[in-house]
Amino acid sequence: MNLPLSVLYYGVDHSLPAQTALRAGPLSLVYEAGDLRYIRLGDQELLRRVYVAVRDHNWDTAPAVLSDVIMDIAADHFRIGYTATNRLRDIDFVWRGEIVGSADGTVRFRMDGEARTSFRRNRIGFCVLHPMQCAGRPARITHVDGSQEDAAFPMTIAPQRVANGQIHPVYPFAEMQALAHEVTPGLWAEVRFEGDIFELEDQRNWTDASYKTYSTPLRLPFPAQVEIGARIRQAITLRLQGTPPAAVTTQEAAPTITVTDAPARPLPAVGLGMASHGEALTADEAARVRQLHLAHLRVDLDLAAPTYAERLRFAATEAAALDTTLEAALFLSDHAQAELAELRTHLDRLRPRVARWLIFHREEKATSRQWVDLARAALGDYDRTAPIGGGTNVFFTELNRQRPDPSSLDFVCYSLNPQVHAFDNASLVETPPAQGVTVASARGFAGDKPIVVGPVTLRPRFNPNATGPAADPAPGELPPQVDVRQMSLLGAGWTLGSLKYLAQSGVAAVTYYETTGWRGVIERTAGSPLPEKFRSLPGAVFPLYHVFCDIGEFAEVIPTTASRPLLADGMTLRKDGKRRTLVANLSPAAQTVTVDGLAAVVTVRILDETTVETAMTAPDAYRHAPRESLTTAGGKLTLKLSSYAVATIDAE
Repeated sequence: MNLPLSVLYYGVDHSLPAQTALRAGPLSLVYEAGDLRYIRLGDQELLRRVYVAVRDHNWDTAPAVLSDVIMDIAADHFRIGYTATNRLRDIDFVWRGEIVGSADGTVRFRMDGEARTSFRRNRIGFCVLHPMQCAGRPARITHVDGSQEDAAFPMTIAPQRVANGQIHPVYPFAEMQALAHEVTPGLWAEVRFEGDIFELEDQRNWTDASYKTYSTPLRLPFPAQVEIGARIRQAITLRLQGTPPAAVTTQEAAPTITVTDAPARPLPAVGLGMASHGEALTADEAARVRQLHLAHLRVDLDLAAPTYAERLRFAATEAAALDTTLEAALFLSDHAQAELAELRTHLDRLRPRVARWLIFHREEKATSRQWVDLARAALGDYDRTAPIGGGTNVFFTELNRQRPDPSSLDFVCYSLNPQVHAFDNASLVETPPAQGVTVASARGFAGDKPIVVGPVTLRPRFNPNATGPAADPAPGELPPQVDVRQMSLLGAGWTLGSLKYLAQSGVAAVTYYETTGWRGVIERTAGSPLPEKFRSLPGAVFPLYHVFCDIGEFAEVIPTTASRPLLADGMTLRKDGKRRTLVANLSPAAQTVTVDGLAAVVTVRILDETTVETAMTAPDAYRHAPRESLTTAGGKLTLKLSSYAVATIDAE
């Protein structure tokens, strides 16, 4: 008990990196730990982030440790310098960074680095993120040969194509030395690149809320060898082209959550995955999970593995204990016909209830039609109400790149996680709106077929793009699939945001996390295997458990908007005339949030640092504690929410 506040907030016992507000003439921006974030002209966000990335041969990121930081900050200009050291296994790379912001609105960021070991890398250099609000905006590209080309940022998510063994960026955003986009009529923001060739990918493929410009071009072979002593120098310069407004104002109004009068959508069928630790649910754990009113329990079955029949039996037993159905993900080999025939004999003996079949091939990132046809022949009459679908078991980008034939599918599926490229709290919070964009883009090629999403996890379950074997975690370190924010208030707020945007986009079903353990919604009775790293309370529910509990009682979602979704967001649910609005403070600072569109009289329950330990260790007592009735002002209610707090507002 009495966990440190930072552990309750975001899972670790240390403070967040300091953020420093800066001005470069008319531009406002934020400096954080060597990076620039949220470069704005008034309310117009020009760039989401600028940073230097060092990625190894498996695309793992070597973190930077800063030293020798020098900051000279004035009212309308600044100069910042520092030394960054990136180390990961055999990588030891050090570079000097300098960021200069001028009163005319120019921002220049330089890096000058040296390899202190020899290693293989997939990328070293600048990444420049344009916010996804640039979708559809005019762009002007200056290529490395000096030619210029007019274009526009893609509206739907642009696939990253593969041809002749090479990955291709979004055409024509390639071979670039400069990229400008229109901010307002007659005013452009140009980013000019030095030191390498740059190209752009649509990061919404991985649910980053941005378009990323990076070096080196993916047409060049990777991993590339970096020898000890090698020097890498790059620079980017942001300039305004045209005349900015004479007076630039930024609205810093408190966030508002608005319950709209738009038509409600059915709440998707929500399920959890089976626990990866392999232990059966205890009676107490099963009772806790049943309170979530789950629609299904997902089980992954590799039909070429000799133990899959036992896993199927175990999954059927777990689903029966939870009074729910199975979502069965089947992984086939080239001997699929025989494998499916054997599976059918096990099914006929066990007779588990099945919600749907997800069909994948072990050697394919996206499902080919032949495997779906074989599955339909073998399983179609097992339960004629259980649809058969396919897509990808990895990132949306693979589905977008290898779009399936929807005529063979009852639904299209893909999985999500928010941490392919960035891992900090701020980047995590940015991702939920992009999840809804993936659904809208999938509809462009899936037609009217239902969309099924899952598993949704905080960390990737595996690395589908590794070019070598994954290294085992060092002794005492968490596995790469585990995120300490799973047991935190931030984890609850992120889960709420994810549920909101997927539900409002109309997905048919979604699977999250696991039942128990450090990748689940409840900690095991034995507690965390690494309690000094993952500081959960043995047998306790995680804060995100209460988010699932709050939505499980409802049937519809009412579209709800957020004025400042990077600070606070919310969703509204309805069933049989009863309404509930959930609101999450997604920032480390206390927020005053106004919720509009509520009933005349409401009750409020707050999950924050004052209540969360009770909510985790005595969830029933927390949920059934008396609540005070509050009268709204014409449907408006103003709440003061502390760091990462979640409010549940019920109509009386």
